[in-house]
Amino acid sequence: MKKLIIILTVVLGIQTAKGQQPFQGVPDHTPMMNESWEAINKLRYKVTQNNNETIYTPFFPDELKAIDNKLITLPGYLIPLNGGRDHETFMLSVLPIMQCMFCGQNDVPPMVEIFMKKGDRVRFTEAPIKVKGRVKLNVDTSRGNSEIQILDAELID
Repeated sequence: MKKLIIILTVVLGIQTAKGQQPFQGVPDHTPMMNESWEAINKLRYKVTQNNNETIYTPFFPDELKAIDNKLITLPGYLIPLNGGRDHETFMLSVLPIMQCMFCGQNDVPPMVEIFMKKGDRVRFTEAPIKVKGRVKLNVDTSRGNSEIQILDAELID
C-alpha cells in the first residue's frame, strides 16, 4: 500500500509540474524571412535634434532602394491596425501577434504596412499569410504611416 501511495504521489507531482511549464500552449511560429524581408530589415534611421526634440528620419540603404516600386511577394503574420475581422490596411510581421515584437536577439523584427487593392479585404488569422504588391518607401512619415508600405496588395496562396 505504501508503494502505491508513493507511486501515485510521484505521478501526480509530474502531472502538476507539466501543467506549470511557462511556455506551454504558446505556438511556435513559421520562419518568414526571405530576400524581401532581408532587404526590408536594412531600414535605418538618421537621428537629429531640433529644439530638444529627437527626430528620426528613415534612411533607406541601396538594398532597400533596389526594391522600391517593385512587385514583391511577402509572407508574414497579419497585425491588425483596427478592430474587426476583415482588414484592408494592416501591418505584416515576421512574428505572430502573440509574440512580443521587441523580444529576442538583435533588432526589432521588421514590419510593413499593407494596403490591399481597392475592395479587397483579408480576414484576420493567426496563421501566416502571403501578399503580393508594390513596395513604396515612405520618406515622410509625418502622416503616421509606416516607412515601408506594400500598395495594391493581393492575398495569394
